[in-house]
Amino acid sequence: MQKMGMNLEELPGVLEVQIKTEDKTIVVENPTVTVIKMQGQSMFQVSGGVVKEVTMAEQLSEQRFEEDVKLVAEQTGRTVDEARKALQETGGDLAKAIIKLQAEGKP
Repeated sequence: MQKMGMNLEELPGVLEVQIKTEDKTIVVENPTVTVIKMQGQSMFQVSGGVVKEVTMAEQLSEQRFEEDVKLVAEQTGRTVDEARKALQETGGDLAKAIIKLQAEGKP
């Protein structure tokens, strides 16, 4: 391969590869990534691992939820984990989560 000007090298320690398209993100977990260098170009070969697809709507929903978690934590003085749990228990209702945590008082 090297005689043809091609060099293969495995990229160590890769935990995740994300491929983002206009409407979704493809996630490959624990992949094997090989870098193929040829004629001044680098190509990446990704194989193996768990593959999942996340739509843009799901990504936005996750992002909004995390923003809500931070808001509830700030408003109540509770931890992010406590705020996340309260939001999950109240179906994502901000007001109910805040009231719930305030009613419980500080731990």
